Amino acid sequence: MVTARITVNGKETPLAPAAPHTTVLDFLRERGLTGTKEGCAEGECGACSVLVARPGVDKPTDWVAVNACLLPAAALDGQEIVTSEGLATAGEPGTPPALHPVQEEMAVRGGSQCGYCTPGFICSMAAEYYRPGRCAHGQEAVDTDPEHGPNGFDLHALSGNLCRCTGYRPIRDAAFAVGTPVGDDPLARRREQSPPEPAATVYTRDASTFLRPGTLDETLRLLRERPDAVVVAGSTDWGVEVNIRSRRAGCVIAVDRLPELRALDVRPGHIEIGAARTLTEIERRLDGSVPLLAELFPQFASRLIRNSATLGGNLGTGSPIGDSPPVLLALEASVVLADADGEREVPLCDYFTGYRQSVRRPGELIRAVRVPLPLSPVTAFHKIAKRRFDDISSVAVAFALDIEDGIVRKARIGLGGVAATPIRALATEAALEGRPWAAETVEAAAQVLGAQGTPMDDHRASARYRSAMLAQSLLKLYAQTTEAVSS
Repeated sequence: MVTARITVNGKETPLAPAAPHTTVLDFLRERGLTGTKEGCAEGECGACSVLVARPGVDKPTDWVAVNACLLPAAALDGQEIVTSEGLATAGEPGTPPALHPVQEEMAVRGGSQCGYCTPGFICSMAAEYYRPGRCAHGQEAVDTDPEHGPNGFDLHALSGNLCRCTGYRPIRDAAFAVGTPVGDDPLARRREQSPPEPAATVYTRDASTFLRPGTLDETLRLLRERPDAVVVAGSTDWGVEVNIRSRRAGCVIAVDRLPELRALDVRPGHIEIGAARTLTEIERRLDGSVPLLAELFPQFASRLIRNSATLGGNLGTGSPIGDSPPVLLALEASVVLADADGEREVPLCDYFTGYRQSVRRPGELIRAVRVPLPLSPVTAFHKIAKRRFDDISSVAVAFALDIEDGIVRKARIGLGGVAATPIRALATEAALEGRPWAAETVEAAAQVLGAQGTPMDDHRASARYRSAMLAQSLLKLYAQTTEAVSS
């Protein structure tokens, strides 16, 4: 049997004796790499950020920042990671390592205060530092988005990193000061080679097993034999269950690198998105061609989470407050479900059956999401939450309208956070279709929308507030479209 191991800062490190549920964070700290910190154990603070070598969008390899607190170490068997300690370059014998350019800028610009969050910030900054094409637009990016620096640095890369000392200004200064990788930068050169293929893993300890099958057929056979197995891709949901609720599984099956689950193709009549594609990969490959998804992505958690999270995982959990279901409902998407006997396609509006329940049968998994073409030209995604970024929505509303000659020919509206499942606002759609896109129509339909679903009172919002936000969302869309037409 091949020994499970991870390449950490250039050195192969055996996975044993770690248990299958051990996170990358704990795996690293137990080996003395204590720059990786635990701040929240939920993927919200970024103190645990590390770099993982992943298949690239523009180059063979991308250095991708991920939350080490959520990812099982066994999921990286055969793969390669770099921690904050591994960014520095070894000097001559007897001399200290040379700081990485990101580390240097953080030091000289006072970007480290108590220092707890600093290694995580540095790893997230390093991922953006090595992003291909970062400096292509320069001042043009600053003029169109103040979150970009003159060096092309996208500050949203740090949206998942929290500084409790509120030292954000010098951190931003450091981010906007970093240059470009020089020719002899080893991590820059590493991008020109393909990342290691994940090992076909069978890792068993303490009566628990972590499996990484090599093909979809093998995965579906395993699911038939082990219908109780937990299926993970980015592990952004399961990792929270392991850390916060101390959940353990007898068998975990990783599907994040299955080729059959990583399609992203524009086909006649629809776009097919593999269930295991990360949200960052989808965002960069679609490059704004699906405007409603382009509006969703920046509001979905943080870049650190989107670097691991998948559409298949977001739909598979069945949460009524997931951000992608309202958008996909408005897009009239369907899911392709696969098991050992074959596949079936289910419209997303028929997929959810109850709180965290769906039509997905034991042994079935989501293989892909299909978005029909052509797309509706008038779209918007409104997320109401307590924080601007990296927060759970109180209410989420997605619109997709066809308006021709001032008449609403088709309306599709997806809602989240107002019922036990994500829902379509069917009554509101009916109140809009066939009527003029005018203030009278919209005001009447907004009253209908405010009564949709079964909002409840909880710590995020009251039922009354949720209903008011539903109605206000349609009025906001009308104001936005009217302003766009008049301008």
